[in-house]
Amino acid sequence: MKKNMGSTDKLIRVIIAIIVAVLYFTGTLTGTIGIIALVIAGVFFVTSLVSFCPLYTILGISTCKK
Repeated sequence: MKKNMGSTDKLIRVIIAIIVAVLYFTGTLTGTIGIIALVIAGVFFVTSLVSFCPLYTILGISTCKK
């Protein structure tokens, strides 16, 4: 896996993941929408840790500085 995410992109994804997790665990996001949002937040968090987004590869996007 070749890195395709820059530091700004990773930071934004981590912040979004934290916000969604807080909203879910405080009861603001509930039900099916809450679970889906939490799963997406988990994906954002994991992809930011490994600096690789499979969707970016498919779309030919790279936010990583060369």
